[in-house]
Amino acid sequence: MVLSDVEEAVDRFGDLGPDELQRLWVTYFEVPAPKQISRQVMLGAIAYRLQERVLGGLQTKTKRQLDDLARNQEVKRLRRDRTRYRIKPGTRLLREWQGRTYEVIAVSDRCFLFDGKRYRSLSEIARVITGTQWSGPRFFGLKQALKHG
Repeated sequence: MVLSDVEEAVDRFGDLGPDELQRLWVTYFEVPAPKQISRQVMLGAIAYRLQERVLGGLQTKTKRQLDDLARNQEVKRLRRDRTRYRIKPGTRLLREWQGRTYEVIAVSDRCFLFDGKRYRSLSEIARVITGTQWSGPRFFGLKQALKHG
């Protein structure tokens, strides 16, 4: 198989139905495709794997550079996580806004109860209350109080 054959095969992938794509995925990756993978991502991954098999994979130097980049991103993520705001379940947050007092209860680190509904972030709740974009921790006065790191 040469480059033109690879290009033709990749072009044909777009015509495949979901079941055919699943079978092709298993052929190239030897495991079922992840459940939530989009068609576009699936097509790109299969096309890359075919090209890799026919034309060869990345050079060792390139793989090393990509590993270094991934490690650097992981370090950045860990630093960001250390500065995230931790609120213990059961914590009640009160905020007065335009003459009305609002109460939020922390259900977990990423779940808050406000006005009978669950929200994933304090920023979502601040937006509901004010109608504008706010930093939730800042809106509820937590900017420095709960910062760990």
